[in-house]
Amino acid sequence: VPQGLSMDASKKVDLKIIIIGALGVGKTSLLHQYVHKTFYEDYRTTLGASILTKVLAVDNTPLKLQIWDTGGQERFRSMVSTFYKGSDGCVLAFDVTDRESFESLDNWRDDFLEKVIPREQDFPMVVLGNKIDICDRQVPKEIASAWCKEKDIPYFEVSAKNNINVAEAFETLAKQALTTHKGIFESYLTDSIKLTPNDKPKKSCC
Repeated sequence: VPQGLSMDASKKVDLKIIIIGALGVGKTSLLHQYVHKTFYEDYRTTLGASILTKVLAVDNTPLKLQIWDTGGQERFRSMVSTFYKGSDGCVLAFDVTDRESFESLDNWRDDFLEKVIPREQDFPMVVLGNKIDICDRQVPKEIASAWCKEKDIPYFEVSAKNNINVAEAFETLAKQALTTHKGIFESYLTDSIKLTPNDKPKKSCC
């Protein structure tokens, strides 16, 4: 393998992204639009989770996003929360034409943060208000923006059907997740460098 290639491959970062939210908000459609550039109008409920992969580059770093699509049905809630582990980023989705899906965001977010053992409170997250292509809106943009601002989470108004803002939302999350990932990796390296000098004398005495 030419050295240049292996160097780049070694820089590749795998990130696990999970999308959560109430039943029927269009989580699967959003992912299909982002990954396959198609509108997926299949109303079958996601049972448990399925995984889609997207490769992209952020700041010259090749990223492989492993995106977990989860079922929003209440009876899957405890199963879905077992998929949170090891996530690097989280998409919270609701439907702007469904007030309840917005009101349940607090529960989804709390449940996620509780289970994922946050490394710090500002866990990489974005909120997507989907279905802005439908006229029958129940959640005003100002209300959703205010909720996100208070929690310091970027908010995107999106349409999986018309492909509005979908890629931007996922790329924003990927950037956040990469920054956090690099920060953790660097502090890990610093710690391991600090540790090595103390280990050396033991070996030399043999």
